[in-house]
Amino acid sequence: MSETELDNVETLADLADLAREATQDDDSVLVFIEQEDSWFAIVRVDGEEDPRIFVSDGAAAARSSYGSVLTDELVDQAGESEFGDLDDLVAELEEDAEAEAQEDDEDGEGRDGVPVGPLGDAHLLTEFGLASDALLALSGEGAVPGDALEEIAEALGCGEVLEAVR
Repeated sequence: MSETELDNVETLADLADLAREATQDDDSVLVFIEQEDSWFAIVRVDGEEDPRIFVSDGAAAARSSYGSVLTDELVDQAGESEFGDLDDLVAELEEDAEAEAQEDDEDGEGRDGVPVGPLGDAHLLTEFGLASDALLALSGEGAVPGDALEEIAEALGCGEVLEAVR
């Protein structure tokens, strides 16, 4: 694990290439991204496969230049997921959160087709021992993204390494 500058990342392909450079073989690479405790993302790159993405709050990430790289990709892929039942649950939670944000929040959350709340592949860490429902719970209302990433890193056995690069 290392800290990487994302200044030159303009596309998801750029991010995936950067992640692939971090390993000597086709091991899985996890990229943790956090912005000022407003959202976090995990991007998983497995060899030459397409990256898998999870974003804790799509609407918040979409307001960030590097977050929008992820949310634009996820919005483009909408409806193509293989996780039907989970997608239905997430869609329901997103609809509830979006309706609440549009009623109570005037800063534009939920606009431009990017939902409020979790977005992407909540299963990307299951084979590492973190279930999708646990990842979704760490992304829920009231969760602090920095604390969530710490819990995720601890669950994956790399908490000390995350702290070292912070």
